[in-house]
Amino acid sequence: MNSILQTYKRKNISFQRGKGSYLYSTTGQKYLDFLAGIAVNSLGHCHPRVVKALKRQADKLWHVSNSYVIPEQEKLAKTLCDLSFAHNVAFVNSGAEAVETSIKIARKYFFEAGRPEKNRIITFTGAEHGRTLAAQFAGNNTEESIGFGPKVDGFDQVAFGDHEAFSKAINNKTAAIMVETIQGRGGIRTIPNECLKQLKKLCKDNDLLLILDEVQCGIGRTGRLFAFEHAGIEPDIVPVAKGLGNGFPIGACLVSKRVAACMGPNSHGSTFGGNPLAMAVGNAVLEVITGKGFLARVEEMGGYFEDGLRSIQKNYPHVVDEVRGKGLMRGIKMKVDNIKFCDILFDNKLLARQGGDNVVRLLPPLTVNKKEIDTALDIIGKACRNF
Repeated sequence: MNSILQTYKRKNISFQRGKGSYLYSTTGQKYLDFLAGIAVNSLGHCHPRVVKALKRQADKLWHVSNSYVIPEQEKLAKTLCDLSFAHNVAFVNSGAEAVETSIKIARKYFFEAGRPEKNRIITFTGAEHGRTLAAQFAGNNTEESIGFGPKVDGFDQVAFGDHEAFSKAINNKTAAIMVETIQGRGGIRTIPNECLKQLKKLCKDNDLLLILDEVQCGIGRTGRLFAFEHAGIEPDIVPVAKGLGNGFPIGACLVSKRVAACMGPNSHGSTFGGNPLAMAVGNAVLEVITGKGFLARVEEMGGYFEDGLRSIQKNYPHVVDEVRGKGLMRGIKMKVDNIKFCDILFDNKLLARQGGDNVVRLLPPLTVNKKEIDTALDIIGKACRNF
Protein backbone atom coordinates (compact mmCIF):
# COMPACT_ATOMS: atom_id res chain seq x y z
CA MET A 1 0.00 0.00 0.00
CA ASN A 2 2.85 2.41 0.81
CA SER A 3 4.18 2.02 -2.74
CA ILE A 4 0.96 3.47 -4.19
CA LEU A 5 0.77 7.21 -4.75
CA GLN A 6 -1.41 8.47 -1.91
CA THR A 7 -4.14 10.14 -3.97
CA TYR A 8 -7.00 8.27 -2.27
CA LYS A 9 -8.18 8.00 1.32
CA ARG A 10 -8.88 4.28 1.21
CA LYS A 11 -10.89 2.30 3.74
CA ASN A 12 -8.94 -0.52 5.31
CA ILE A 13 -10.77 -3.29 3.48
CA SER A 14 -10.22 -5.39 0.37
CA PHE A 15 -12.73 -7.37 -1.64
CA GLN A 16 -11.83 -10.73 -3.11
CA ARG A 17 -14.96 -11.52 -5.09
CA GLY A 18 -18.38 -10.21 -6.08
CA LYS A 19 -21.66 -11.57 -7.33
CA GLY A 20 -24.63 -9.51 -8.43
CA SER A 21 -25.24 -6.71 -5.93
CA TYR A 22 -22.87 -8.10 -3.30
CA LEU A 23 -19.15 -7.88 -2.56
CA TYR A 24 -17.24 -10.25 -0.27
CA SER A 25 -14.20 -9.04 1.65
CA THR A 26 -10.95 -10.93 2.20
CA THR A 27 -12.13 -11.50 5.78
CA GLY A 28 -15.39 -13.08 4.62
CA GLN A 29 -17.71 -10.13 5.26
CA LYS A 30 -20.65 -9.60 2.86
CA TYR A 31 -21.49 -6.05 1.71
CA LEU A 32 -24.48 -4.81 -0.27
CA ASP A 33 -22.94 -2.67 -3.00
CA PHE A 34 -24.98 0.46 -3.68
CA LEU A 35 -21.95 2.25 -5.08
CA ALA A 36 -21.22 -0.17 -7.95
CA GLY A 37 -17.72 1.17 -8.48
CA ILE A 38 -19.26 4.68 -8.70
CA ALA A 39 -21.95 3.78 -11.26
CA VAL A 40 -19.61 1.44 -13.14
CA ASN A 41 -20.88 -2.08 -12.43
CA SER A 42 -24.14 -1.52 -14.26
CA LEU A 43 -24.93 -5.23 -14.43
CA GLY A 44 -23.55 -6.03 -11.00
CA HIS A 45 -20.49 -8.11 -10.27
CA CYS A 46 -19.46 -10.96 -12.58
CA HIS A 47 -22.55 -10.92 -14.76
CA PRO A 48 -22.40 -14.30 -16.55
CA ARG A 49 -23.06 -12.92 -20.03
CA VAL A 50 -20.31 -10.33 -19.72
CA VAL A 51 -17.85 -12.81 -18.21
CA LYS A 52 -18.55 -15.23 -21.05
CA ALA A 53 -18.02 -12.52 -23.69
CA LEU A 54 -14.71 -11.45 -22.14
CA LYS A 55 -13.38 -15.02 -21.87
CA ARG A 56 -14.44 -15.84 -25.41
CA GLN A 57 -12.68 -12.77 -26.81
CA ALA A 58 -9.60 -13.30 -24.62
CA ASP A 59 -9.05 -16.66 -26.30
CA LYS A 60 -9.12 -15.04 -29.75
CA LEU A 61 -7.56 -11.55 -29.79
CA TRP A 62 -6.80 -8.92 -27.16
CA HIS A 63 -5.42 -5.92 -28.99
CA VAL A 64 -4.67 -4.58 -32.43
CA SER A 65 -3.92 -1.07 -33.59
CA ASN A 66 -6.69 1.24 -34.73
CA SER A 67 -4.79 1.25 -38.01
CA TYR A 68 -6.98 -1.73 -38.87
CA VAL A 69 -10.71 -2.42 -38.96
CA ILE A 70 -11.91 -3.86 -35.64
CA PRO A 71 -15.25 -5.63 -36.25
CA GLU A 72 -16.27 -5.61 -32.57
CA GLN A 73 -15.76 -1.84 -32.57
CA GLU A 74 -17.82 -1.40 -35.72
CA LYS A 75 -20.64 -3.38 -34.11
CA LEU A 76 -20.72 -1.37 -30.87
CA ALA A 77 -20.52 1.95 -32.70
CA LYS A 78 -23.41 0.99 -34.98
CA THR A 79 -25.53 -0.07 -32.01
CA LEU A 80 -24.89 3.20 -30.16
CA CYS A 81 -25.68 5.22 -33.28
CA ASP A 82 -28.83 3.23 -34.09
CA LEU A 83 -30.10 3.85 -30.54
CA SER A 84 -29.30 7.55 -30.37
CA PHE A 85 -28.85 10.86 -32.16
CA ALA A 86 -25.26 9.96 -33.03
CA HIS A 87 -23.84 9.43 -36.49
CA ASN A 88 -20.32 8.51 -35.38
CA VAL A 89 -18.56 7.29 -32.23
CA ALA A 90 -14.97 7.64 -31.04
CA PHE A 91 -13.81 5.04 -28.51
CA VAL A 92 -11.39 5.83 -25.70
CA ASN A 93 -10.52 4.34 -22.30
CA SER A 94 -12.34 6.42 -19.71
CA GLY A 95 -14.88 9.13 -18.99
CA ALA A 96 -12.25 11.83 -18.70
CA GLU A 97 -10.88 10.91 -22.13
CA ALA A 98 -14.39 10.95 -23.57
CA VAL A 99 -14.85 14.47 -22.19
CA GLU A 100 -11.46 15.56 -23.56
CA THR A 101 -12.50 14.22 -26.95
CA SER A 102 -15.73 16.23 -26.71
CA ILE A 103 -13.81 19.43 -25.96
CA LYS A 104 -11.44 18.85 -28.87
CA ILE A 105 -14.28 18.16 -31.30
CA ALA A 106 -16.20 21.29 -30.23
CA ARG A 107 -13.17 23.46 -30.89
CA LYS A 108 -12.29 21.68 -34.13
CA TYR A 109 -15.84 22.08 -35.44
CA PHE A 110 -15.66 25.88 -35.40
CA PHE A 111 -12.04 25.93 -36.56
CA GLU A 112 -13.01 23.97 -39.66
CA ALA A 113 -15.98 26.30 -40.13
CA GLY A 114 -13.55 29.23 -40.39
CA ARG A 115 -14.35 30.59 -36.92
CA PRO A 116 -11.35 29.66 -34.76
CA GLU A 117 -12.21 32.39 -32.25
CA LYS A 118 -15.17 30.28 -31.11
CA ASN A 119 -13.28 28.05 -28.69
CA ARG A 120 -14.70 28.65 -25.21
CA ILE A 121 -17.09 26.34 -23.37
CA ILE A 122 -19.58 27.30 -20.67
CA THR A 123 -20.05 24.86 -17.78
CA PHE A 124 -21.96 24.66 -14.50
CA THR A 125 -20.33 25.09 -11.11
CA GLY A 126 -20.19 21.87 -9.13
CA ALA A 127 -19.55 19.82 -12.25
CA GLU A 128 -17.20 16.84 -12.40
CA HIS A 129 -15.94 16.26 -15.91
CA GLY A 130 -12.80 14.28 -15.10
CA ARG A 131 -9.27 14.52 -13.71
CA THR A 132 -7.22 15.35 -16.80
CA LEU A 133 -6.08 18.98 -16.87
CA ALA A 134 -8.65 20.32 -19.33
CA ALA A 135 -11.53 18.29 -17.86
CA GLN A 136 -10.56 19.29 -14.34
CA PHE A 137 -10.50 23.00 -15.13
CA ALA A 138 -13.74 22.64 -17.09
CA GLY A 139 -15.33 21.65 -13.78
CA ASN A 140 -13.17 24.20 -11.94
CA ASN A 141 -13.38 22.45 -8.56
CA THR A 142 -11.10 24.79 -6.63
CA GLU A 143 -9.73 22.33 -4.08
CA GLU A 144 -8.77 19.78 -6.73
CA SER A 145 -7.17 22.42 -8.95
CA ILE A 146 -4.72 23.75 -6.35
CA GLY A 147 -1.14 23.22 -7.47
CA PHE A 148 -1.96 22.25 -11.04
CA GLY A 149 -1.67 25.70 -12.58
CA PRO A 150 -1.46 27.47 -14.85
CA LYS A 151 -5.18 27.12 -15.39
CA VAL A 152 -6.22 25.55 -18.68
CA ASP A 153 -8.08 28.36 -20.41
CA GLY A 154 -11.20 28.11 -22.50
CA PHE A 155 -13.89 27.53 -19.87
CA ASP A 156 -16.44 29.85 -18.27
CA GLN A 157 -18.48 28.69 -15.27
CA VAL A 158 -21.93 29.85 -14.20
CA ALA A 159 -23.99 28.86 -11.17
CA PHE A 160 -25.85 25.56 -11.47
CA GLY A 161 -29.32 26.08 -12.95
CA ASP A 162 -28.87 29.81 -13.63
CA HIS A 163 -30.12 30.16 -17.20
CA GLU A 164 -29.96 33.95 -17.10
CA ALA A 165 -26.26 33.71 -16.27
CA PHE A 166 -25.82 31.24 -19.10
CA SER A 167 -27.36 33.69 -21.54
CA LYS A 168 -25.15 36.53 -20.29
CA ALA A 169 -22.00 34.39 -20.48
CA ILE A 170 -22.45 33.70 -24.20
CA ASN A 171 -20.30 35.85 -26.48
CA ASN A 172 -18.69 35.63 -29.91
CA LYS A 173 -15.99 33.31 -28.53
CA THR A 174 -18.42 30.74 -27.13
CA ALA A 175 -18.35 27.39 -28.92
CA ALA A 176 -20.41 25.14 -26.66
CA ILE A 177 -22.32 24.53 -23.48
CA MET A 178 -21.18 21.45 -21.56
CA VAL A 179 -23.17 20.14 -18.59
CA GLU A 180 -23.85 16.85 -16.86
CA THR A 181 -27.47 15.90 -17.50
CA ILE A 182 -27.45 14.84 -13.85
CA GLN A 183 -24.50 16.00 -11.78
CA GLY A 184 -23.00 12.96 -10.07
CA ARG A 185 -20.18 13.91 -7.75
CA GLY A 186 -21.68 17.39 -7.51
CA GLY A 187 -24.62 16.03 -5.50
CA ILE A 188 -27.04 14.15 -7.81
CA ARG A 189 -28.40 17.45 -9.07
CA THR A 190 -30.76 16.89 -11.99
CA ILE A 191 -31.22 19.46 -14.72
CA PRO A 192 -35.03 19.61 -15.16
CA ASN A 193 -36.36 18.64 -18.58
CA GLU A 194 -37.59 22.15 -19.29
CA CYS A 195 -34.16 23.56 -18.47
CA LEU A 196 -32.51 21.10 -20.85
CA LYS A 197 -34.90 22.24 -23.55
CA GLN A 198 -33.95 25.86 -22.80
CA LEU A 199 -30.25 25.00 -23.06
CA LYS A 200 -30.91 23.35 -26.40
CA LYS A 201 -32.72 26.48 -27.60
CA LEU A 202 -29.86 28.70 -26.38
CA CYS A 203 -27.47 26.63 -28.45
CA LYS A 204 -29.67 26.77 -31.53
CA ASP A 205 -30.24 30.53 -31.25
CA ASN A 206 -26.54 31.31 -30.72
CA ASP A 207 -24.92 28.74 -33.01
CA LEU A 208 -23.41 26.72 -30.16
CA LEU A 209 -22.90 23.02 -29.64
CA LEU A 210 -24.61 21.22 -26.77
CA ILE A 211 -22.40 18.72 -24.97
CA LEU A 212 -24.20 16.55 -22.41
CA ASP A 213 -21.78 14.69 -20.16
CA GLU A 214 -23.41 11.33 -19.42
CA VAL A 215 -20.33 9.53 -18.14
CA GLN A 216 -22.13 8.73 -14.87
CA CYS A 217 -25.83 9.12 -15.67
CA GLY A 218 -25.89 7.42 -19.09
CA ILE A 219 -26.16 3.81 -20.30
CA GLY A 220 -29.46 2.96 -18.65
CA ARG A 221 -28.97 4.36 -15.17
CA THR A 222 -32.10 6.54 -15.26
CA GLY A 223 -34.36 4.00 -16.96
CA ARG A 224 -33.53 5.32 -20.43
CA LEU A 225 -30.39 4.51 -22.35
CA PHE A 226 -29.44 8.19 -22.05
CA ALA A 227 -30.70 10.55 -19.37
CA PHE A 228 -31.33 13.35 -21.89
CA GLU A 229 -34.03 11.21 -23.52
CA HIS A 230 -36.39 12.18 -20.69
CA ALA A 231 -36.34 15.75 -22.08
CA GLY A 232 -36.93 14.71 -25.69
CA ILE A 233 -33.94 16.64 -27.03
CA GLU A 234 -30.94 15.77 -29.17
CA PRO A 235 -27.50 17.07 -28.16
CA ASP A 236 -24.53 17.43 -30.49
CA ILE A 237 -21.91 15.55 -28.48
CA VAL A 238 -22.24 13.07 -25.60
CA PRO A 239 -19.34 11.50 -23.70
CA VAL A 240 -20.15 8.19 -21.94
CA ALA A 241 -18.11 5.60 -20.03
CA LYS A 242 -18.56 3.89 -16.63
CA GLY A 243 -21.63 1.66 -17.08
CA LEU A 244 -20.77 0.79 -20.68
CA GLY A 245 -17.93 -1.49 -19.58
CA ASN A 246 -19.36 -2.91 -16.34
CA GLY A 247 -15.89 -2.53 -14.83
CA PHE A 248 -13.77 -2.92 -17.97
CA PRO A 249 -12.10 0.39 -18.93
CA ILE A 250 -14.04 1.91 -21.80
CA GLY A 251 -15.22 5.33 -22.88
CA ALA A 252 -16.97 6.68 -25.94
CA CYS A 253 -17.78 10.04 -27.48
CA LEU A 254 -21.01 10.13 -29.48
CA VAL A 255 -21.20 12.80 -32.17
CA SER A 256 -23.97 14.09 -34.45
CA LYS A 257 -23.59 13.95 -38.23
CA ARG A 258 -22.98 17.66 -38.80
CA VAL A 259 -20.33 17.84 -36.09
CA ALA A 260 -18.58 14.56 -36.94
CA ALA A 261 -17.71 15.89 -40.39
CA CYS A 262 -14.99 18.11 -38.88
CA MET A 263 -12.91 15.16 -37.68
CA GLY A 264 -10.67 13.58 -40.31
CA PRO A 265 -7.68 11.21 -40.22
CA ASN A 266 -5.06 12.07 -37.55
CA SER A 267 -7.33 14.62 -35.84
CA HIS A 268 -7.70 12.28 -32.85
CA GLY A 269 -6.61 8.84 -31.74
CA SER A 270 -6.18 6.34 -28.92
CA THR A 271 -3.79 3.42 -28.57
CA PHE A 272 -6.06 1.24 -26.48
CA GLY A 273 -9.44 2.82 -27.17
CA GLY A 274 -11.83 0.43 -28.89
CA ASN A 275 -9.63 -2.64 -28.68
CA PRO A 276 -11.29 -6.06 -29.15
CA LEU A 277 -11.41 -6.93 -25.43
CA ALA A 278 -13.14 -3.70 -24.46
CA MET A 279 -15.51 -3.90 -27.40
CA ALA A 280 -16.52 -7.49 -26.60
CA VAL A 281 -17.48 -6.38 -23.10
CA GLY A 282 -19.26 -3.24 -24.32
CA ASN A 283 -21.31 -5.20 -26.83
CA ALA A 284 -22.34 -7.73 -24.18
CA VAL A 285 -23.31 -5.02 -21.70
CA LEU A 286 -25.36 -3.12 -24.27
CA GLU A 287 -27.11 -6.29 -25.44
CA VAL A 288 -28.32 -6.88 -21.88
CA ILE A 289 -29.31 -3.28 -21.16
CA THR A 290 -31.22 -2.91 -24.42
CA GLY A 291 -32.89 -6.29 -24.03
CA LYS A 292 -36.67 -6.57 -23.77
CA GLY A 293 -38.02 -5.05 -20.57
CA PHE A 294 -34.64 -4.26 -18.99
CA LEU A 295 -34.89 -0.46 -18.96
CA ALA A 296 -38.55 -0.58 -17.93
CA ARG A 297 -37.49 -2.66 -14.95
CA VAL A 298 -34.74 -0.14 -14.09
CA GLU A 299 -37.38 2.59 -14.08
CA GLU A 300 -39.65 0.44 -11.90
CA MET A 301 -36.87 -0.33 -9.39
CA GLY A 302 -35.86 3.34 -9.41
CA GLY A 303 -39.41 4.39 -8.53
CA TYR A 304 -39.59 1.76 -5.80
CA PHE A 305 -36.28 2.97 -4.35
CA GLU A 306 -37.40 6.61 -4.52
CA ASP A 307 -40.64 5.83 -2.68
CA GLY A 308 -38.67 4.10 0.07
CA LEU A 309 -36.24 6.98 0.39
CA ARG A 310 -39.08 9.52 0.57
CA SER A 311 -40.65 7.46 3.34
CA ILE A 312 -37.37 7.69 5.26
CA GLN A 313 -37.27 11.43 4.61
CA LYS A 314 -40.78 11.71 6.06
CA ASN A 315 -39.87 9.65 9.13
CA TYR A 316 -36.54 11.39 9.75
CA PRO A 317 -36.95 15.02 8.61
CA HIS A 318 -34.20 16.12 10.99
CA VAL A 319 -31.73 13.85 9.14
CA VAL A 320 -32.82 13.79 5.47
CA ASP A 321 -33.44 17.09 3.74
CA GLU A 322 -34.16 16.02 0.16
CA VAL A 323 -34.34 12.99 -2.13
CA ARG A 324 -32.80 13.52 -5.57
CA GLY A 325 -32.18 11.79 -8.88
CA LYS A 326 -33.82 9.57 -11.46
CA GLY A 327 -34.05 5.82 -11.92
CA LEU A 328 -31.24 4.11 -10.05
CA MET A 329 -29.14 7.25 -9.71
CA ARG A 330 -30.24 8.50 -6.31
CA GLY A 331 -28.99 10.94 -3.73
CA ILE A 332 -30.15 12.01 -0.30
CA LYS A 333 -29.19 15.50 0.80
CA MET A 334 -28.46 15.31 4.50
CA LYS A 335 -29.05 17.65 7.43
CA VAL A 336 -26.24 15.79 9.17
CA ASP A 337 -22.68 15.18 8.01
CA ASN A 338 -22.79 13.05 4.87
CA ILE A 339 -19.35 11.48 5.44
CA LYS A 340 -20.31 10.37 8.93
CA PHE A 341 -23.58 8.98 7.53
CA CYS A 342 -21.72 6.99 4.85
CA ASP A 343 -19.42 5.59 7.54
CA ILE A 344 -22.45 4.35 9.49
CA LEU A 345 -23.83 2.73 6.33
CA PHE A 346 -20.47 1.06 5.78
CA ASP A 347 -20.40 -0.24 9.35
CA ASN A 348 -23.79 -1.82 8.61
CA LYS A 349 -22.48 -3.45 5.41
CA LEU A 350 -23.97 -1.03 2.85
CA LEU A 351 -21.62 0.67 0.40
CA ALA A 352 -22.46 4.24 -0.63
CA ARG A 353 -20.44 7.40 -1.17
CA GLN A 354 -20.60 11.06 -0.26
CA GLY A 355 -21.10 13.70 -2.94
CA GLY A 356 -21.15 17.47 -3.16
CA ASP A 357 -23.83 19.58 -1.48
CA ASN A 358 -23.75 17.25 1.57
CA VAL A 359 -25.35 14.43 -0.42
CA VAL A 360 -25.06 10.66 0.00
CA ARG A 361 -24.89 8.97 -3.42
CA LEU A 362 -26.70 5.66 -3.96
CA LEU A 363 -25.85 3.96 -7.25
CA PRO A 364 -26.87 0.28 -7.14
CA PRO A 365 -26.42 -2.09 -10.07
CA LEU A 366 -29.20 -1.81 -12.64
CA THR A 367 -29.95 -5.47 -11.91
CA VAL A 368 -30.87 -4.75 -8.28
CA ASN A 369 -34.10 -6.33 -6.99
CA LYS A 370 -36.74 -5.26 -4.47
CA LYS A 371 -35.36 -7.46 -1.71
CA GLU A 372 -31.93 -5.83 -2.02
CA ILE A 373 -33.51 -2.37 -2.12
CA ASP A 374 -35.50 -3.21 1.03
CA THR A 375 -32.30 -4.29 2.74
CA ALA A 376 -30.62 -1.02 1.79
CA LEU A 377 -33.63 1.01 2.99
CA ASP A 378 -33.57 -0.82 6.32
CA ILE A 379 -29.90 0.02 6.78
CA ILE A 380 -30.44 3.68 5.78
CA GLY A 381 -33.33 3.91 8.26
CA LYS A 382 -31.17 2.37 10.95
CA ALA A 383 -28.43 4.90 10.23
CA CYS A 384 -30.93 7.73 10.59
CA ARG A 385 -31.73 6.55 14.10
CA ASN A 386 -28.16 7.39 15.10
CA PHE A 387 -28.95 11.13 14.91
